[in-house]
Amino acid sequence: MVNILKLLRKKPNVFYEYFNLIAKNIGLATDVFIRQIDDLRNCEDYSLQIKTVENMGDQYTHEVIAELNKAFVTPLEREDILGLTLQLDDVLDCLEVCSSHLALYRMTEPDDYMKLFARNIQICTQELIQAVEKLTQHKLQEMTKHTHKINDLENAADAILRDALENLFAESKDAIEILKKKEIYTMMESFSDFCEDVADILEGIIMRNS
Repeated sequence: MVNILKLLRKKPNVFYEYFNLIAKNIGLATDVFIRQIDDLRNCEDYSLQIKTVENMGDQYTHEVIAELNKAFVTPLEREDILGLTLQLDDVLDCLEVCSSHLALYRMTEPDDYMKLFARNIQICTQELIQAVEKLTQHKLQEMTKHTHKINDLENAADAILRDALENLFAESKDAIEILKKKEIYTMMESFSDFCEDVADILEGIIMRNS
């Protein structure tokens, strides 16, 4: 006789598949963004590529919500699935906004602070992908080393932002340049804030499912 409950428990694993797809999509966008920082003279091309990736992320989000609406049994609390999906989407949206503003402001050369932020974004993304992988592998306790690293990276980004703004206000005399760079720095720093929000959701999942 077929165990119906067992089949129902297996089916919702589609959510884990989507989590991995969404995280890897963020990884793809980050790879393009790093190339954009290294090659700002072709900024518009990279911005369009990231917009395409962001559109795919929106599609994944819609599909998760559709699956959630019709699922009878879910592997996690519905609020956790929805919250994690939406927060991951915010991470990708943040990167797309950063990319589009680099093109909008016609930035042509990255300064040292942009490079530091880009490296922080790259490492944050790597930790985020690994944390999501641990979730989908049911290795909840192993997630914590990645969520803690994301918290550390958010603190590091805060420090970079303070140094960047202090230097900008002290060294630049061009009001337009100050406005542009201040907004770029702030948007790049906010990427780690959104990643930290994801980490908070993941730590909540650990507490509720351990």
